[in-house]
Amino acid sequence: MNRKTRRAGVAEGDLDTTSFLKVAELFIDVANRQNKKVKATDLQMAFLYAAARYNAFVAKHVLNVEKHEEFVEKMTKEYQEMLRQNLADEELGRPSE
Repeated sequence: MNRKTRRAGVAEGDLDTTSFLKVAELFIDVANRQNKKVKATDLQMAFLYAAARYNAFVAKHVLNVEKHEEFVEKMTKEYQEMLRQNLADEELGRPSE
């Protein structure tokens, strides 16, 4: 993909890998700030609920998914793979203070 194509995609709201990771970092920063007041175990469940809620919204109102169980299975597999990749990441450590 050339620079012009990437810029056009970003203008339309598409995320390349770098932009995707930057957006993810914004959510991680929110979690790290909240973790100063909220237990990590409670916080992880709140974020998981929020992700599920937002994904359900996108499925129903943006993607117009009709087969909910197929979507759930697909998203579950995606989450499992992301979780495995992050658990295997040797650089994953405590947030800096």
